[in-house]
Amino acid sequence: MNPFKTVFILPVVLFAAVAFIVIQVKSKAPIEHKEAKFPTRTVEVITVNKIPFRARALAFGNVEPAVLLKAKAEVSGKISYRHPQLKKGASLKKGTVLIRIEPTSYKISLNKSKAGLASSRSSLKQLETEEASTRRSLNIAQKNLNVGLKELDRIKQIWNKRLIARSALDAEEQKVLQLRQQVEEIKGKLASYRSRKAATKAQISQSKSQVNQSQDTLGRTAVRLPFDARIGSVFVEKGEFINAGGALFEASGTQAVEITAQMPTHQFRPLLSSGLGNKTVNFTSPANFSAIIAKMKLQATVRLVSGNDKSPQWEGELVRISEEVDPTRDTIGLVVAVNNPYGGVVPGKHPPLLKGMYTAVEFLAPQQKALVIPRKAIHQGRVYLVGKNNTLHIQAVHVQYTQGDLAILKNGIKVGEQLIISDVIPVIEGLPLAPVLNKTYQKRLADHAARKKSAVKGGDK
Repeated sequence: MNPFKTVFILPVVLFAAVAFIVIQVKSKAPIEHKEAKFPTRTVEVITVNKIPFRARALAFGNVEPAVLLKAKAEVSGKISYRHPQLKKGASLKKGTVLIRIEPTSYKISLNKSKAGLASSRSSLKQLETEEASTRRSLNIAQKNLNVGLKELDRIKQIWNKRLIARSALDAEEQKVLQLRQQVEEIKGKLASYRSRKAATKAQISQSKSQVNQSQDTLGRTAVRLPFDARIGSVFVEKGEFINAGGALFEASGTQAVEITAQMPTHQFRPLLSSGLGNKTVNFTSPANFSAIIAKMKLQATVRLVSGNDKSPQWEGELVRISEEVDPTRDTIGLVVAVNNPYGGVVPGKHPPLLKGMYTAVEFLAPQQKALVIPRKAIHQGRVYLVGKNNTLHIQAVHVQYTQGDLAILKNGIKVGEQLIISDVIPVIEGLPLAPVLNKTYQKRLADHAARKKSAVKGGDK
């Protein structure tokens, strides 16, 4: 090909191609632009309200008898009697004689004390008789003295007339002096009876104390049950010699049992605030402490930890709070009493509460109204609400505390707002929503908060 033709044709072809493209672009219809929007998300919501709520907490502990008797011998001697049913696990009635220590020596001591008391009483009676006789002797001596004084006056009158010798007057005066001396001696003897009787009465009082002591010691040779009880360990046998203070047996009262249930402190605080509010309380006085426990009005339900939802239960009563917190587990002990733990026993279904059983104690505080929402509706301290024009609104909330799958709010949400309980993707402020009110879930939430049977289940956190 001629090189001159090639140089000429190539620019013409390029120009024609560019002209064609320009014409096509200018002749093409303009592109229609549409505004980009997020698709509307359908979400489940509930209406936020203050609903009846009962604070709840679980604690665990072992059953212990409310009254545990560790019987010890109060006197020394050989065991002459042991009740045939005095064996571990036996149930015996109040007043049953379980152990008797040989009483012979103590009976002899009692008889000696009684003899000493009888002797002292006899001595007092003899003193009283002697005193009465001495009073009569004093009366006679006083009369003799009065007669002697009259006779002395008569002799003096005769002496003044010099009708008798001076020796007669002296003899009469000597006689009067002897009568006076006799009266004084009797008075002195009579006065001594007061101190002698006081000493004898003191001896009688001492003898009575010895008799009472001997009777008490003799009574201690028989060991009786002070209450209906189940027998634990037995440490003695018939014929064995036991010293005073030696262990005899253990017995547990059947009227009541106690459970020291250990509860995490963070679970105990909501129970306190529900029962007592934010008022200042004084724990220093025992009377105040008892009143505070009564004011809390905690309902305690005891169940066996068996993994069975149908496990038997007992109604308990909070009677004491432990004096210290376990620093290792950060728990506090709540002592719950259960009366009549052996009542209503159904073999295979409802056993008695026996020492050592491991139990769960559920505490329920009095009902109060609170802002309660599902715990799953909180996302890193925020909740999703249906805002204006059915758009997503993200709101920070202040959680007072949580209980299982519930959260109790202090503030952040207003009554009447719609809370989203389903997942939202993506989470963008202003996202358009199509809210659907879930009335069934809202009722279950209210039942759960009020601890009704229809409530959903959830563990404490």
